[in-house]
Amino acid sequence: MVQSFGFTGYGVVISYKVIAVLCKIRMHCIDMKISERIFGSNFILTYTENNHKLWAQYHLGKITKEHLRAQRFNSTFLELGIRPEDIPNAFEEDYVSLSPTKTNLFEGATEVLGYLQKKYTLHIISNGFKETTLTKMRLSALNPYFRNVIISEDVGVNKPDRAIFEYAINISDTCVEDSIMIGDSLEADIYGAQNFGMDAIYFNPLQVAKPTDVKQQIHNLKELMNIF
Repeated sequence: MVQSFGFTGYGVVISYKVIAVLCKIRMHCIDMKISERIFGSNFILTYTENNHKLWAQYHLGKITKEHLRAQRFNSTFLELGIRPEDIPNAFEEDYVSLSPTKTNLFEGATEVLGYLQKKYTLHIISNGFKETTLTKMRLSALNPYFRNVIISEDVGVNKPDRAIFEYAINISDTCVEDSIMIGDSLEADIYGAQNFGMDAIYFNPLQVAKPTDVKQQIHNLKELMNIF
């Protein structure tokens, strides 16, 4: 019987849109006189693809936090034909300072969390950067819903490493058979949990094709209220 829910970081309950931060970036681009070149191109798509690739490597411990932060904008601008010497260092700094303040909860997030909290114990297990995760949680008023916020930087390993799931089970005073992971990352959340022996539900709001080895998925958070 499920008693404890583990949610991935803010990727499940908070919908973060890159475009919300681009106002500051646009100011840099105007200063650089390359605004049309950047925003006339597929900037968001290019950035998102590069960011996802880097995060996938970070999940697996192949790169450091510092490398991820140093490369996600540089690689994007280089791909768009901007010279390295034209890229201000403040891009990444502004992104990190602004992104936690631009939070949009997925539809029904607080309703679902309130419903589940009455019946189960909820926890966050995040590979996100500590300072960003804690700020997003606070500004989104999500802290009251979760008993523990477990961040990989504190544990020393990232999902999908089984050690972080074991840590989460121990600190939550529960057992794997009574726990379930809900996440939006196949590699880090779903496969990580399944390999640990924990049930998992794939949160798939974009409705991409579900791999055959993923047992259960949802497209909208409110579906959880019909399952539990």
